[in-house]
Amino acid sequence: MADTVLYEVSDGLATITLNRPEAMNALNVAAKVALRDAVQSAAADEAVRAVLLTAAGDRAFCVGQDLKEHIGLLAADRETGSRQTMTTVREHYNPIVRALAGARKPVVAAVNGVAAGAGFGFALAADYRIVADTASFNTSFAGVALTADSGISWTLPRVVGPARAADLLLFPRSITAQDAYELGIANRVVPAAELRAEAGKVARALAGGPTVAYAALKEAVAYGLTHSLEETLEKEDELQTRAGSSEDHAIAVQAFVDKEKPKYLGR
Repeated sequence: MADTVLYEVSDGLATITLNRPEAMNALNVAAKVALRDAVQSAAADEAVRAVLLTAAGDRAFCVGQDLKEHIGLLAADRETGSRQTMTTVREHYNPIVRALAGARKPVVAAVNGVAAGAGFGFALAADYRIVADTASFNTSFAGVALTADSGISWTLPRVVGPARAADLLLFPRSITAQDAYELGIANRVVPAAELRAEAGKVARALAGGPTVAYAALKEAVAYGLTHSLEETLEKEDELQTRAGSSEDHAIAVQAFVDKEKPKYLGR
């Protein structure tokens, strides 16, 4: 049986590919474990300077929980009187989202098809979303009598605003790629045939960029969303001192003076 998640590192770019196209990249337990391990490895590896999260096939990025497996696990829980099935949020989804959102490097999601439930959540946990024009998004949770997970109750309101987030969560439905772009969910929409090439180009450019500065930018934006202006100004001072002390900053300044393109080291 093929690996449920593929992981490859090349020239500072870690490419993580959900690989269950026959099941629309639904998340069975094996896939969740493999995805968790892959994103945690990419986040921790100092040789990795950017991450590209994508999926095999043309139909789906990830439709969330594998409901066929889920039914069997729920039945087993009823027989034993346990709630083991729902520990997947704590054991799998939360660590995946923490690793994606907290990685000290840029994360790009290449959304090639349907992104629903946790698949939608994982895309939102990335820093930049490039979306095929044939893709769509759906919160899905209320449609199967569940609440939000995979960080979507935190990320979605920050992307589209609380009122629109409530609408999308309470009345789950497919959102087209163009609608996603207008809502701010998609950063860029491209023809489906061009998605992989365009996402690879963007991710490789980020992998060759000033990694310390990118990490500081991620931290600054996340911090500013939940802190006062005065606190954020103090954080900017701290982070700018860190970025200004990096080798990449010195390289960039010298390259500017020399009228050359900087060749960053990621440190």
